[in-house]
Formats: sequence, structure tokens, C-alpha cells
Amino acid sequence: MNEKKRKKLITDIVERELAMFLQVRTQIPSLCQERPETFRAMREMSHTVLAADTLASYQKDLKRAEKDGRNVLTEKYARMDNLIPPLSDNPLIGKIVSIEADWMDILQQRFPKTFRGNRTPFEIYLCSELETYSDDTLALYYRDVTAALEKGKNLTEERYRLLFQSLGYSGIDQVEQQMTNHAS
Repeated sequence: MNEKKRKKLITDIVERELAMFLQVRTQIPSLCQERPETFRAMREMSHTVLAADTLASYQKDLKRAEKDGRNVLTEKYARMDNLIPPLSDNPLIGKIVSIEADWMDILQQRFPKTFRGNRTPFEIYLCSELETYSDDTLALYYRDVTAALEKGKNLTEERYRLLFQSLGYSGIDQVEQQMTNHAS
């Protein structure tokens, strides 16, 4: 898939997610609901590191959910707040969350001013999201994560590097330096 088609696929996914996200009703309104561009940037960042076939499978999940009248973002946030039972018991979810949480730990150690907190909220967020994915999409996502792991890549770091670059920074190092300077 060429870069133009890939970008179009990601844009379609993000717009479907945004439409669902704007329908989510939570006890505390989300800042991203008031700022759709922030939501778009964060979700594009999440998807950009995944393979095209993984993205196409996820797009199919979203289309199926729309057809079935489901809002996967409502489901995700309900899972995050433990308001509904688990949506999936696929063992790949735990494996993916473990790898990505380890990657987040590495980022927190390398960039402590930029990435604060413990891994539990990250794990809950990611697990809740992955529970809305089909088994096919989970298998492809797991393939992407394990392939990156085998190559010594950190997809979480890649996501944030891309996000910060889209915001005008050279990378995570520059953000960390600015955070350090502001703390002094």
C-alpha cells in the first residue's frame, strides 16, 4: 500500500473513531471531546506505527461495529471505568499490553519529566481498547508488536516521537529538555 492510501486509511479510521468518541458520555467530560484536533493527533499517532493490513482489519472492525449499532469508544471507556464486564478474553490482549507497558516503562526511565506515573493507567487504557478489537485484528496487532520487539524497536516510543514531531519538536529528547528547563 502506498503512503497516500495508507494515510487515507488512517484518516478514515480516525474519523470513524472521532464520530464515536463525540457520542461518549462520561462523568467527567474529556478535553479531547472539546478539542477534536487533539483527539485526531493522538489517534493518528497510535495507528501510524501499525502495518497496513492491521489497519485495514481494524477499519473493518469499526465498520462492523457501526453496522451493528455499537460504539466501540463507549465500550472502551465503560471498560476503563469497570462499568461493564470484559469484552474479550483473547489471550493476545494480555501479551500485547505486557509488551507495550514494558515499552512505556523504558520511556518513563529515559524521559522521566515527559512520561510520569505508573504503568497501571496505561495498561487499563490499552487493555480496554484492545478488548474492542476482533480476534483477526488482535492477531495482526500482536504480529506487529512482536516483529518490532524482535527488531529492538519500541512502538510506544515511535508513536510519541511522531506525535512530538507533528507538534514541531525534533523528538522526545527536545521535549524532555524543555520539561527539565521549566522544572529548574
